[in-house]
Amino acid sequence: MVDKAELREQLVEAFEGADYPINSPMDLVPALPNGPSTSFESGDFSMTAMELNTKLGGGDFPYETVDSFVDDVIEQLESNGDI
Repeated sequence: MVDKAELREQLVEAFEGADYPINSPMDLVPALPNGPSTSFESGDFSMTAMELNTKLGGGDFPYETVDSFVDDVIEQLESNGDI
């Protein structure tokens, strides 16, 4: 089972270094500790940043803050049944 709080914490930590506002997924890459292969794991959930990008519907760019971006990611993962 996925611990959503743990997953959210990992996402915030990975994406908080981006230069907000962000206008596209490419704006996030420099902030990621391992680039597109940065991995997010909780319970039976495991996905790289690259996989996240392909799973999500493009997002609602621009995002003004890391929290608004991560909230949208979590919401999309939930609605897709990934978590």
